[in-house]
Amino acid sequence: MKLIKDKSFGGERPLFGIQDVRMENITITDGESGIKCCKNLEADNCKFYGKYPWWHVDESVITNCYFAPGSRSAIWYSDNMKMKDSLIDGPKFFREMKNLELENVKITDADETFWRIDGLKLKNVELHDGTYPFMFSKNIYVDGLVSDAKYVFQYCKNVEVHHAKITTKDSFWECENITIYDSDLNGEYLAWHSKNVRLVNCHISGEQPLCYSENIVLENCTFDKECDRAFEDSTVKADITGSITNIKNPISGYITADEIGSVTIDNFVKQPNNCVITERKKNKETA
Repeated sequence: MKLIKDKSFGGERPLFGIQDVRMENITITDGESGIKCCKNLEADNCKFYGKYPWWHVDESVITNCYFAPGSRSAIWYSDNMKMKDSLIDGPKFFREMKNLELENVKITDADETFWRIDGLKLKNVELHDGTYPFMFSKNIYVDGLVSDAKYVFQYCKNVEVHHAKITTKDSFWECENITIYDSDLNGEYLAWHSKNVRLVNCHISGEQPLCYSENIVLENCTFDKECDRAFEDSTVKADITGSITNIKNPISGYITADEIGSVTIDNFVKQPNNCVITERKKNKETA
């Protein structure tokens, strides 16, 4: 590979079309589209300040790099990318891509990040602030995620998450085929209008979780006391450890918990209205 080292580039498209190049300690200072329509690149210890610095770049590896707030919308339309040990302060990263891997990456403004990604792997990633990360993405594997961005994972398909701490409302809305292990999910309206959601060894906080959804499965999950009106208009198979404050109008399946504060079945319950709700502590069915 050709080596470009210890240089600064500014203006319009200074590195357009380069191929088979390793960049070390370079800086994209200003202008737009610093690296565009390229293939087989490596970037290590580089800094990016200008707009849209990395578009239409296939087969690339980025390590120990920094993307400033001004490098907004930095990485789009770039397939087969790996990024490791990097810091991103800009919004609207990673769109319309296939096969993207991030490890030990912190994103401080996750606004509209990871849109329409097919094949996303995250390991030890932090997302802060911003709205709607992961929108319309599919085939996602996560091991280690801390996120306080708003409205994460909407309209996603085929997602597997391990060891996550997600603090937001409206997460996993209108999703399909979601499995989450050993995670802390804190926020209102979890997984509404979704299909095939499985939670294993998870802790759930926030009101009205898991409503208006089809085929919800919970295995050894726990709930905070504010989780009222759970499972409304959902089909569910749930094994809950500890107590749950309130269950409202589940459609079918079963719900088992050590202790259940109350169950609401009213005139608005949908048929077949045959969900079996069992309280283990008292060894009885509550509805």
